[in-house]
Amino acid sequence: IFCFPWGRHAGSSNAVETVLICALHEPDRGAWKNIRECSMKKKLTFAAALLAASVLGGVANAKTLVYCAEASPEGFDPAPYTAGQTFDASSRTVFNRLVEFDHGKTTISPGLAESWTISDDGKEYTFKLRKGVKFAPTDYFTPTRDFNADDVVFSFERQVDKNGPWFQYIPGIAYQYYNDQFGDNITKVEKVDDLTVKFTLKEPAITFIPTLGMDFASIVSKEYADKLQADKTPELFNQKPVGTGPFIFVDYQTDAAIRYKANPDYWGGKQKIDDLVFAITTDPAVRAQKLKAGECNIMSYPAPADIKGLQADPNLTVAEQEGLNVGALMYNTQQKPFDDVRVRKALNMAINKKAIIDAVFQGAGQVAINPIPPTMWSYNKEVKDDPYDPDAAKKLLEEAGVKDLKMNVWAMPVSRPYMPNARRTAELIQADFAKVGVTVNIVSYDWGEYLKRASAVDHDGAVIVGWTGDNGDPDNFLGVLLSCASVGSNNRAEWCNKDFDALINKAKTVSDQAERAKLYEQAQVIFKEQAPWATLAHSKVFMPMQKTVTGFAMDPLGIHRFDGVDIAE
Repeated sequence: IFCFPWGRHAGSSNAVETVLICALHEPDRGAWKNIRECSMKKKLTFAAALLAASVLGGVANAKTLVYCAEASPEGFDPAPYTAGQTFDASSRTVFNRLVEFDHGKTTISPGLAESWTISDDGKEYTFKLRKGVKFAPTDYFTPTRDFNADDVVFSFERQVDKNGPWFQYIPGIAYQYYNDQFGDNITKVEKVDDLTVKFTLKEPAITFIPTLGMDFASIVSKEYADKLQADKTPELFNQKPVGTGPFIFVDYQTDAAIRYKANPDYWGGKQKIDDLVFAITTDPAVRAQKLKAGECNIMSYPAPADIKGLQADPNLTVAEQEGLNVGALMYNTQQKPFDDVRVRKALNMAINKKAIIDAVFQGAGQVAINPIPPTMWSYNKEVKDDPYDPDAAKKLLEEAGVKDLKMNVWAMPVSRPYMPNARRTAELIQADFAKVGVTVNIVSYDWGEYLKRASAVDHDGAVIVGWTGDNGDPDNFLGVLLSCASVGSNNRAEWCNKDFDALINKAKTVSDQAERAKLYEQAQVIFKEQAPWATLAHSKVFMPMQKTVTGFAMDPLGIHRFDGVDIAE
């Protein structure tokens, strides 16, 4: 049994309530049950509480925040991955970036770079780095120097240098985000001096600075990488992270719990939380139960059916905001018969999206028309949705020569803000498609495997998946999810349309937002005409937490950050 104490004041000067947070190992399964509170809930004298805590390796009055997370991370190196739970567990706890998004906003502030200048032609960005920033020491690595320009150069070059030892240090690794966001536009990343770095671009990119605030652009330690390479253990780079962030990684019990401690030398100041625990709990109903029972302080992504009950609990606060997201059914447009736009249009008309909103989102979502949410600038209000019309769908399938179609529909195994229950959504789509003569087989995989397989160009059928924006820019949806460059990665429709691509690529080079908006509006028209997706929903996002939690900000980018968070005594 892995345990640690969670000390809470019990309302007097000489007593605390000591709660042991435990995870039980099951040897026959090699697995850890979900985090739970053990039965040692007693009011002890202060001295007895300290003794109990010290025996278990902790201090009773240390502040511990437990976050009930929805899924396990794919790894702890944020660069190769795209899933939100991986970023929560790695880039937003252990690492920093040159620039950072402000809490709860899409605006940018200095991070590891104190300032930057841009050349007149928009092709050179020079960053002055923060002096005296330290990589945190851990049980497995002790840094000998402060953060400097070498770390910045390494962090980016490793993602593009195909001949370098770190390009494929994880079998099957692909730096999808780097490719989708930058492609070959960064021609050089160079060290000017220890505290100055210059990026040279092939073409101006108005989105360059906010893109550097994204998770894949986290700055890692070159010194640590060099040591692991010398030790011939590069895989540890993805298992035992070393960063400059607000928390230090302690350990990970697979699919059960991740532990962190506050970084005492964090350049932004030591956190008020001493210990941070991710309690991995895949079932949203169980997460809600744990929150109500006080077994966690914050939970992610409640099931829509549980929201009213959580809102009614006097001990809880449920924050909410419109999500910067989209959920969709993405057809593999390189696979027959989905390479025929008539088939895609027919299937779109067969889906009763209103029924999905009612049954799955239960009032916390709206029907999606475009691939970007209506809260985002450049949203094209003039685009009309495909009507729900099964009879017209049948005729269009007949016109396309498609009869007795059998297809796979992929259902995500986890809840996300844009899709709280993919299995139920797939079942509704299965019933809708049956009405037009299409037989659906529902398939699924573990979340990391799901994302990996769904990226492959030759994957079969149609995939239920979605997106939460990373930087508040339309390109983060239209470019990342639908560009020709992102085929084989985040473009899970495997769709490449030259006219669409020309519009979004031009928009990245234009500085005037009104002109960019027109280009993106035109791109949305092409998207709807060609129908690589059935756009399903945009959701409202809810974040339930104990009322004792302070300083937690909901984020439009779907980020869960715990720097600046506290628990009231």
